[in-house]
Amino acid sequence: MKNLLSNLNPKSLALARDIGLLAQKQGAAAYLVGGPVRDLMLKHPNVDLDIAVEGNGIRLADGFAGLHRGAKVTRYPAFKTATVHLPDGSLVDFATARQETYVRGGAFPEVEPSSIKNDLLRRDFTINAMAIAINPETWGKLVDPFGGRTDLISKKIRVLHEKSFLDDPTRILRAARFKARLGFKMEAKTLQLLKSAIKIKVLDTIKPQRYLKDFNKLLKEPKSKEAVKCLKVWDAYRF
Repeated sequence: MKNLLSNLNPKSLALARDIGLLAQKQGAAAYLVGGPVRDLMLKHPNVDLDIAVEGNGIRLADGFAGLHRGAKVTRYPAFKTATVHLPDGSLVDFATARQETYVRGGAFPEVEPSSIKNDLLRRDFTINAMAIAINPETWGKLVDPFGGRTDLISKKIRVLHEKSFLDDPTRILRAARFKARLGFKMEAKTLQLLKSAIKIKVLDTIKPQRYLKDFNKLLKEPKSKEAVKCLKVWDAYRF
């Protein structure tokens, strides 16, 4: 399979190489993860770099910022993440590879460092649960433990485990957003789990502000009307 990183624009490609080299020097393993990987596979334009690190994500972010005069770092120690604001206005997100534990549905998770596989397992859908290694010695290696590439080819939206919508009900809104944007179908079991979660009122477990945050993202989609229609059909159009 072609090295997907070659589809990055020249600027993002150079940044990814710098991050991978720095990660190697720090004894860490860095990966491009999530939406950017999905978009590279779909050949959709994407300038975002989301980086997961088997190691210390905040330390890698600080080191990367040090390579760019005028760069600023916003750190979120509780979630072991950081965002680097580059002088040209672009952002690079760094996160320590982690696993999550939900004390109750709808609550923010408790996190602890873990492997890239466990980090991918905590994500919303298989199509967003892939990673590409960017360290020099593993450059371009695809990490796809849950069949995300197959689901992209089949144009399916599928969750990674049965408690997905219970753990984080905002994934219901994300399902509508990706379904409308990509024109994909909901995998049968996933749709069943989504409807079951709505039926027991999981959306009532999250604060209106969290619902509104994801709903606003949905409204910014080019096909927002189709996404809202999905929510209405699913009885998930709330607040």
